[in-house]
Amino acid sequence: MSTTTTAPSTKVITGVVRLSFLQVWQPAAMTEGQPLKYSASLIISKKDKTTLANIKAATDAAIEQGKAKWGGKVPKNLKLPLRDGDEERDSEAYEGSFFINATSKNRPGVLNENKEEMMDKEELYSGCYAKVSLNFYPFDSNGNKGIACGLNNIMKIKDGERLSGGASASEDFAEIDTDDY
Repeated sequence: MSTTTTAPSTKVITGVVRLSFLQVWQPAAMTEGQPLKYSASLIISKKDKTTLANIKAATDAAIEQGKAKWGGKVPKNLKLPLRDGDEERDSEAYEGSFFINATSKNRPGVLNENKEEMMDKEELYSGCYAKVSLNFYPFDSNGNKGIACGLNNIMKIKDGERLSGGASASEDFAEIDTDDY
């Protein structure tokens, strides 16, 4: 009888998170001269112990994979993807939360709450809530070593207050009766 061991997964499907700094319809460069990427910041409640435990396990698995890139050991100043919103962001939206910035060279799949491909780009915005498929992987670039977070797919769960500070076109014109014209 043979026993096979499966390496711990670096993939995570989050619980319900809030989306911020959403760039999933068209890629953008983080800073001038950098490659274009799709991206999202995921705001994760500190109360969501399951998602946080899954992220830790996936990060640990990616660290194990990274040892080969890093000369067989974990670097002392390893950059990790999960960050504390209370310490690093001056925004109510990040209070009591951790956050992760996820990116991808490929456009993520985007589903609505009925698991149908989202066609209306106005439906997914910074401030709405979603479940997100992520992949964690080691990097060694320009002297920086760490674990990065890849953005795979997004499924919107529900609406939330927009974080962009502006209203959508449908909200602005909801009270207009076009039959009067």
